[in-house]
Amino acid sequence: MQQTPRVLSIQSHVVSGYCGNKSAVFPLQILGYEVDSVNSVQFCNHTSYKVCQGQVLNETDIGELYEGLVRNDLHHYTHLLTGYVGSVSFLSKISDIVKDLKEVNPHMTYICDPVMGDDGVMYVPKEVLPMYTEKIVPLADIILPNQWEAELLTGTTITTESDVLTTINLLHERGPHTVVLTSSNLSTDANVLTGYASCVKDGKKTCVKMAVDKLDAVFIGSGDLFAALWIAWQDKHPDDLELVCAKVQSTMQLVLKRTLSMGKEAAGAGNGTSWAQRELKLVQSRKDIEDPKICVTVQTIT
Repeated sequence: MQQTPRVLSIQSHVVSGYCGNKSAVFPLQILGYEVDSVNSVQFCNHTSYKVCQGQVLNETDIGELYEGLVRNDLHHYTHLLTGYVGSVSFLSKISDIVKDLKEVNPHMTYICDPVMGDDGVMYVPKEVLPMYTEKIVPLADIILPNQWEAELLTGTTITTESDVLTTINLLHERGPHTVVLTSSNLSTDANVLTGYASCVKDGKKTCVKMAVDKLDAVFIGSGDLFAALWIAWQDKHPDDLELVCAKVQSTMQLVLKRTLSMGKEAAGAGNGTSWAQRELKLVQSRKDIEDPKICVTVQTIT
């Protein structure tokens, strides 16, 4: 019998709503993965609400949790997923954990979502950036930055598709075999978002361009969902990057459109939706997560 893949997910946690591990664990379980989660923070809800209270783990806390796993011989994983990390010391501890897990299982895949900011605004201390560039990116197998994070990691400026390809190549050179720009502002259509994914396998590189509908709403936790979906679909279709992109982005569209539709219905005609009404509708979308209907455009460009 084939062993069930096992993911260690180190991300934030919210009691109410969906972001961090709350966005990642359930979809991964639906898609056949065992998931062990370390909650780097535990908040009552995400930070965009008017009140956000809770606890934050430090590097000692995560070290104790990981040591317990090791002492019980429970540190055997096929995948490691990391998302938002707000301190240099915590990120440094993660780099130690990555190295240790790869010694235990040299075939383990490390998926890094380098959450640092967007549209010129950093969500983390500036000291986190060199930790990513010098320690984390070289350890990552798959990296999932948005356009601005990719620019930060490489020191480039992206204004054209050629710039995208240059930036992706620079990230490949640092170590990751798969680089995904989850979003960019390069589309000439204001209603469309463009993403790119590139994978190097057996010395051959494939790059795919993705076009998806831009929805008139802000969602929290969508990037965490994207990372979880990417793990599963790239595992299931390792030789078909177009299909991976199509399934991940189609799931995203189906979930986000359902979330927005249900939020508007709850808000009532003519009213704006609240943060609570825009919490991702993952439970209601479980069938789409398991078997998404393709509804996006993807194109191999190299």
